[in-house]
Amino acid sequence: MSENAIRANYLSPYILALDVGTSSTRALLFDARGKAIPGIGSQKKYELTTGHDGEASLDADILTETVARTIDETLLQMGDLARQIKAVALDTFWHSLVGVDGQQKALTPVITWEDTRPASMVRKLRTDLDERQVHERVGARFHASYWSAKLLWLESEQRGTFERVEQWLSYGEYLHRRLLGHSVCGLSMASGTGLLNVRERAWDKDLVAYLSLKEGQLPELGDYTDGLRGMTDEYQRRWPQLSDVVWFPALGDGAVANIGSGAASPERWALTIGTSSAIRAIVEPERVVPSPGLWLYLVDGKRAIIGGALSQGGNVLAWLRDMLGLQDPKQAETLASKIEPDGHGLTVLPFISGERSPGWQAERRMTVAGLSLHTTPAMLQRAGMEAVAYQLKQVYNELSQALALKGDVVPQVICSGGALLGSPLLQHILADTLGVPLYPSRDAEASSRGSALLALEALGVIKDVALVEPDISVPVQPDSRAGAIYQRAVERQEKLYHMLQEPL
Repeated sequence: MSENAIRANYLSPYILALDVGTSSTRALLFDARGKAIPGIGSQKKYELTTGHDGEASLDADILTETVARTIDETLLQMGDLARQIKAVALDTFWHSLVGVDGQQKALTPVITWEDTRPASMVRKLRTDLDERQVHERVGARFHASYWSAKLLWLESEQRGTFERVEQWLSYGEYLHRRLLGHSVCGLSMASGTGLLNVRERAWDKDLVAYLSLKEGQLPELGDYTDGLRGMTDEYQRRWPQLSDVVWFPALGDGAVANIGSGAASPERWALTIGTSSAIRAIVEPERVVPSPGLWLYLVDGKRAIIGGALSQGGNVLAWLRDMLGLQDPKQAETLASKIEPDGHGLTVLPFISGERSPGWQAERRMTVAGLSLHTTPAMLQRAGMEAVAYQLKQVYNELSQALALKGDVVPQVICSGGALLGSPLLQHILADTLGVPLYPSRDAEASSRGSALLALEALGVIKDVALVEPDISVPVQPDSRAGAIYQRAVERQEKLYHMLQEPL
């Protein structure tokens, strides 16, 4: 799109939104109304470093240069319009951890939420501390994805490196340290560590003492509106167009996905399936206490997000396609759609990356029961889709109870995420399993849009992100006949889950 066309159809000021995900990073441009400007942006893909021991990490500096190249390309596409960028918004995956030395050099890789190596420390945490009380304070259970287990594991397994670390950061803060020379840890990212007392908006004193963290080892806290200015000399020379912009602290990708899809109020929930999957609702922090299967994080100082997340989503479906030789997602979709609901005789626990909600057992692994000589690749692909839906059904039920929904009250469930929006079959399976309509979002990049909208709110360009109406398609209606079939399958999956209560 030409610069004149952009000026004619999109309002300045513009927001450059950076979305750093588990498998790719994107840079996109949004106008003053939160509309994505087509033809402007860049995306770079990468792969996690994985291992049989459960490692799932990224090199911090390679990732940073990858993010920087998306900025390079986007600014080049914009030409002179880049001078009208008012702010840079950033969202990243929650729960990441990277340790830095006194010169801000990364001493560890970025340990992601998908890394299950720290699972061995969860038992110790549950023995030493009252998990229920910790959950009430910080909104998170003990799990390999959170910092408490990660820090204990690093101290035990990589003690030399652990003792050299001057400060522990989420990747969003590390990125800002490299680009800007300084950072603020926003309440959103801090709450995703599992170390933030969400009621007090401060690092949890009891957990900090238990982990023997020294003063200054956790980053400075701030709210989302605490924007930063200025860049290091290297990036000032590289991006002179961004000399005077505000860089807002990083936000958790789940929080901004809700806002970007239009689920910014308690009556609208977001169901997202990308690499992983989740169901979330935005609430007032003081009015909700998460039940055992759910978490409660902060969006900012005045908003919280409650929900449950699976470590499975598009990752398990992509793995199945690769293992079964169904390289083309459309081919896999076509074959799976020919199988009747639960018409495969299989029961699947889809924990290829361990379990988060609702059982919080990171050691769990995928289980497939019922294989026979008649099982086909299409049956396995369909069973994997249904298995993810059954797990999300449990999260949906628990979230309904936590928010005290009456039997006749149905939230508007807005769905987003590439794995879900790209699969009409998965949308129908979910609508049937949940028993409610699903409203597909037309905003393919919900996370980027959400961070851009919050930046516009912080700048005073828009009054409240909750007032922005969602851009949604015609709902996918549930089929009660298929729903009854899936309900029996949910019960069968739960039975297998409890039979294998102790992970193998």
